[in-house]
Parts: sequence; C-alpha cells; structure tokens
Amino acid sequence: MTEHKWRLPAGVDQVLAPRARQLEMLRRHVLDVFHSWGFDYVEPPIIEFADSLLVGGDETLDLQTLKVVDQMSGRLLGVRSDMTAQAVRIDAHNQQRNPTGAPARLCYAGTVVHAVPFGVHGSRVPLKAGAEIFGVADSSADAEVVALLVDILQSSGMAEPTVVLGHMGIYRALVADLGLDAQLASALLAAMQSKSETDIVELLPKGKARDLLVRLPTLMGGHAVFADARSAIGSQHPKALAAVDELERLAGLVDDRCQSLQLRFDLAELAGFGYHNGPLFSAYHPQVGHAVARGGRYDNLGEAFGSTPRAATGFDVNLRPLLDNALAELTAATEAIWVAPQVAVAARSAAEIQRLRAAGHRVVVALTATEQPSSDCTKQLVQNADTWSVQPLNV
Repeated sequence: MTEHKWRLPAGVDQVLAPRARQLEMLRRHVLDVFHSWGFDYVEPPIIEFADSLLVGGDETLDLQTLKVVDQMSGRLLGVRSDMTAQAVRIDAHNQQRNPTGAPARLCYAGTVVHAVPFGVHGSRVPLKAGAEIFGVADSSADAEVVALLVDILQSSGMAEPTVVLGHMGIYRALVADLGLDAQLASALLAAMQSKSETDIVELLPKGKARDLLVRLPTLMGGHAVFADARSAIGSQHPKALAAVDELERLAGLVDDRCQSLQLRFDLAELAGFGYHNGPLFSAYHPQVGHAVARGGRYDNLGEAFGSTPRAATGFDVNLRPLLDNALAELTAATEAIWVAPQVAVAARSAAEIQRLRAAGHRVVVALTATEQPSSDCTKQLVQNADTWSVQPLNV
C-alpha cells in the first residue's frame, strides 16, 4: 500500500488552485499597504540557528519551534515559528553597522512552522504577514501599528473587526512581589490567559494579591474599565497604575485615528509571547473563531544580538482566515482567454498572444489537437483574415 505516501502530516495543509492564487493576491495587497505606510520589506530565512530564533526566553515559542542539528556547523537549527525575532535581529544588525538610533519600519510576509497547531483546527504552516517599528518608545508607535493593522483588515474586506487592547505591564507589576518560582509563574500566566478564576485561586495563597489577580480577568469592556481598574488596583501598585494610564492614552490615540473601529479593553489580555512587556492587542472578527492578528510592545529585545537597548512594537496577521473575508476584487479568479489548436498554430498568433499577456490578460494555449478549454476560460482568441479579436467562448 502506497496510500500513506499521499498523506501530509497532521496539521500540515496545502493550498491548491484557485485559492492559492487568491492567497498570493491577498499577500501582495497586504505588502502594498505596508509599502504605502513607509515600511521596508525584508525576507528573513525560514531556518536560523535556534538561539537566534528563541531570544526572549519564551517557553511557548521554544515548544513551537522545530529543531534539527545543522550538518555543516554542528549547531542547533530552528525552523521559524514566529518572525518577530528575525526582524529584531535585522534591526540590531543595521544599528551596529549604522548606529543612528533613528526609527526603523520593517515588514515581512512568509510561512512559519509550528510544532503543534494553535487550536483544534489550526494549521501548523500558517502564512503570516507582519510589521514592526523600532526605536520609538512613545505610544504613538503602538497607535501606528494598531492603525496599520486596522487598515490591513478593512482594506482586505473585513469591514467590522474588533480590536482588544491590554497591557502586559499591569499583570507584571501585580505579580512582581509574589516571589513566584518559574513553574508557578508559568502556571499562573496560563491561568490568567485562560481566565480561569478557579485555577488562580488554587495557585495562590489567600490575600489581597490573590483577590486582585482573580478580579483582573473581569476587568474588560469599554472605556469605563479604566476607572474600575484604578479602583481595584489602588495606590499600593504605582507601576500597575502607570500601565493603566499608558493603556488609556493609547486608547485615545487609536480612537482618534480609527473612529469607526470597535475597540474593547481586557486587562487580562496576555496572549502575547513572553518577550512582550507593554501594550498588547488582538484583532477579531465574528466569522472567525480565534484572533486573526496579535501584536504588542517588546522593548530591548535587540540586546540579545549585542545591540543597544531599543524600543519596539509590532504585529502579525494570519492571512488564511483573512482570505475568507477578503474583497472580491482581491481574490476573484482571473478569467482566461482560450487559444484553440487551429488558432495556436496560425501565423503571427504568437505575437498576438504575447501582446495579450503583456496587457495583463491570462491566455491559455492548446497544446494538443484534442485539448479542451478549462472552466475558467470564458473568452477565445479568434482570427478573421489578418485581424485578431477576443470574443466570448461558446463551448
């Protein structure tokens, strides 16, 4: 039996025609939007030395990264599961060569590989596109990437996305004095991410700290959440209050720039990787059962590459779920012009076919005398004496 040779590994899927072309057109559209906002396109390699991909010490990222020993160097290679670290490495290298400290805007698009899928029906080989801003510590940079993400979603046809804002600094400030070991800290973060009040209660001893952390996942909704958060946190946690203030300022900037956006707040929005240390955001759509994009701030990650400390913020968006809501003009299959066998062999037909293709038309030329036009061929090339015309195809 050779049937197993046709099968792909669990969670690994392929994209076939016509969806593959539609996905590529969407990718091009997203890159054009990045370009129009002044972001420079980079194309990192799909494999790197593992220690370059795993900067920031994130456990989830480590578990999601496939690893293999490099036969040439003997070092451990990783297949990228996230492209942010690669953008950080590129910016750090640029800063070492030309240390101006000026802001940098980088964007990228490509396949990442996950050791296990996120979610029951998630793909292990999603196509991601993302953008990062380096060198700006102000909330204006966070607002810029949120507004850019909204432009990507709306211009692609996702008319009513919802963006949820949070702040990793609030949670970090509240747990800083608890003295948690690594295992307990990891378990508590997982409980917060899943909003499991029961797990939070079981992990922490009785006291004000536990009560506050149990309350944190309930602090969500509209702008009124900021007053509720300040009341719940109190004056004993000034760093947490400062993070609330920063989040509220960011909310105002996003509201000013994206006035039609459905903006919500969740002070336990902690779905970023472990390297995130500031505002976080996720984008949702009613027709997609999970976040279509995530992002946030991750200052000073470039230090791992020997660079000077540098602020950074950005996001990535999963293009395949976005494709299902994309505008028809972005994803519609291009109609083809059929060139029948007798026309294909006619004198000067090659020149006319080349002219049509140069003008942007899709032309399918018969290769045998018996070949029939495919379903996407709706027109045909017709020769009348010394003239050529394109007419409807009557099959």
